[in-house]
Amino acid sequence: MYTTSKNWERTFYLATWFIQGSSFLVPRAYGVMHRMHHAYSDTEKDPHSPHFFKDIYQMMKSTVLIFRSFLTGKNLPEPQFTKDYLPVWTKLDKFGHHVVTRLAFGFSYLAFYIVFAPNYWWFLLLPIHFLMGPIQGAIVNWCGHKYGYSNFDNGDQSKNSTPFGILLMGELFQNNHHYAKSDANFAKKWFEFDLTYLVMRGMNTIGIIKIIK
Repeated sequence: MYTTSKNWERTFYLATWFIQGSSFLVPRAYGVMHRMHHAYSDTEKDPHSPHFFKDIYQMMKSTVLIFRSFLTGKNLPEPQFTKDYLPVWTKLDKFGHHVVTRLAFGFSYLAFYIVFAPNYWWFLLLPIHFLMGPIQGAIVNWCGHKYGYSNFDNGDQSKNSTPFGILLMGELFQNNHHYAKSDANFAKKWFEFDLTYLVMRGMNTIGIIKIIK
């Protein structure tokens, strides 16, 4: 969708690790799964189609196992899915994926709430911080292939769950995204709004990235 300099690439990579924190997803493993998801959308080879599991928990459990198998090398995908999947930052991947690092982030979230939360009800938000990455992925892959409307016949069950891409930054335009997977703008109709695309246009304007048209 875009190109950027090596320095900005590393900046985005580092920011991804820091913001995801305890739920950091190694980009190369997630990238491979995402490529497979597009190639095998809503078939038995799809790593996270909701149509082969009885609930969202079972879907994410299977996704985690596939994700880990890619990282450990126990179950490598077909070669076409691992070509040119840069960027790779091996040292940061190992550090960010380590259980000690994840626990450190988790304890830091807890400490922040102990100091600043106005009452104990706020502590109910902690699971969202602990598992932000998987929760986002679960919502997108479950809802984005089960609920909503379709603009295009992509040969799968992808849906646009909502025409307003604010809460999940346009990620729930799954039908549009599967139709034009390399298009930075996930919104395709006049009434659809993709907030991420506006952010990317801003970055493009000031030269941080270059959107590929």
